Amino acid sequence: MPASSVPQACVPNRFALILLWVTPAFWSSNYIIARASQGVLTGHSLALGRWTVALLLMLPGVWRSRQAMREAARDEWKQMLALGALGMWICGAVLYIGGQRTSATNIGLIYAATPVGIAVLASAWLHERMAARQKLAMGLALLGVLLVVAQGEPMRILQARFGSGDLWVLVAAVGWVLYSVLLRQWRSRLGPRERLACITLGGVLVLLPATLLEWALVPVPAFTPRAALLIAAAGVLPGFISYQAYAWLVDRLGPVRCSIIMYLSPVYAAFLAWGILGEAPHWYHAAGALLILPSTWLVSRTGSR
Repeated sequence: MPASSVPQACVPNRFALILLWVTPAFWSSNYIIARASQGVLTGHSLALGRWTVALLLMLPGVWRSRQAMREAARDEWKQMLALGALGMWICGAVLYIGGQRTSATNIGLIYAATPVGIAVLASAWLHERMAARQKLAMGLALLGVLLVVAQGEPMRILQARFGSGDLWVLVAAVGWVLYSVLLRQWRSRLGPRERLACITLGGVLVLLPATLLEWALVPVPAFTPRAALLIAAAGVLPGFISYQAYAWLVDRLGPVRCSIIMYLSPVYAAFLAWGILGEAPHWYHAAGALLILPSTWLVSRTGSR
């Protein structure tokens, strides 16, 4: 192999490993935005606004590829629409609706199972296998998440009660598992950036009639500057930045290794809540981080087989 080819192969992989650690910070902002939106925006309103803003931000970067995107859409439009429904509607509006009707503990418990679900589904559909130490690392990371969710008291998990809001969150969690695996299984002639723009357009097309139906059925709060700020923040951070990064990471590393992002989110969210909402972290956040962070490093170091 020529020496000049080594940097070309290594640099993208090194960047992917760095991005694997950075992306959850943007992703976790969605928890803060969702909490701040209660009484300000309905679930579908926030999701539609979020992905409309994200799509507008994507357009300048893909405008030169619009002809290739149109040609690809003729063959892949069903996949783009399905991924848009899963990633932007189910994992967006449905999650927001559930988050307004259940506790953060229950959301954490349900979403803690998604990396395991992704690993199982990727193994069945994509024939991806994990080494024994990666399975151990994923188990330790799950233990760390449960420690944070239970706030250091295991009985909190046993005492958790699940209601209608949790069913919405469960649907969103299943949607995330499907989105992650199908994003890799359904190959595209487009690059990750162009493909995500098409998927986002599909998500907006699905969200628009669903949002209009929601407005017709439930009371909608008056639109305020705070609502506009929340939509802008959701569109930029957990929308435009995090989904572009995740789409590129799945294409580069595969869904199993990328699923570990979900374990990092509670740790990052705790520090974001500390800085933005003034909610100081506790000892169990540190203990959970001591389990999650080394486990994430171990899973990211060795690829699926």
